[in-house]
Amino acid sequence: MSGIRRICVYCGSGPGSDPAFVEAARTFGRILGEQRIELIFGGGSIGLMGELASAALDHGGEVTGIIPTFLVNREHAMARGKMIVTRDMHERKQRMFELADAFVALPGGIGTLEELVEQMTWAQLGRHKKPILLANIKKFWDPLCALLDHMEHLHFIRPGLSISYLVAERAEDILPMLTEALRGVPEADKEMKVADVEQM
Repeated sequence: MSGIRRICVYCGSGPGSDPAFVEAARTFGRILGEQRIELIFGGGSIGLMGELASAALDHGGEVTGIIPTFLVNREHAMARGKMIVTRDMHERKQRMFELADAFVALPGGIGTLEELVEQMTWAQLGRHKKPILLANIKKFWDPLCALLDHMEHLHFIRPGLSISYLVAERAEDILPMLTEALRGVPEADKEMKVADVEQM
């Protein structure tokens, strides 16, 4: 199989209260740019989204933003890089899925959480095997990891339906972990058929 070509990153349209979040976004964006791995992201120019995309572009990377029409002004759509404007959130998430080889969740809000959990759900239901990674900067995702463990302990995540995800504490560890996770996964096992997407 080929290596990682594109990574979809979910993250906040705000910077958060800890400078470490912005620093992690800039660091990972720089790494993507230097490694010539295309960034697929939400298309906004503000918050962690903007920091991530700007760093990737500043270091020679390709960036594709995917944003629904109603958020173009609200999230200040990125003027640099490629931009895909969709009709709605559903189409946005479908396009992000189709383009990405893997998914990373940096810190963010409800939207970031919703996008992340949708990919976890699709993977749990056997619709794809693309790696999903939580960038656990300053332990941001610890509460979610604890909740998932709690669900599994109480058998709401039943045996055979466990969720496979990676956790990286530093931005520098993200790409090596994703690369290792993709070893030996055939291209066909990463794909979700268009019909499958339409049924989700």
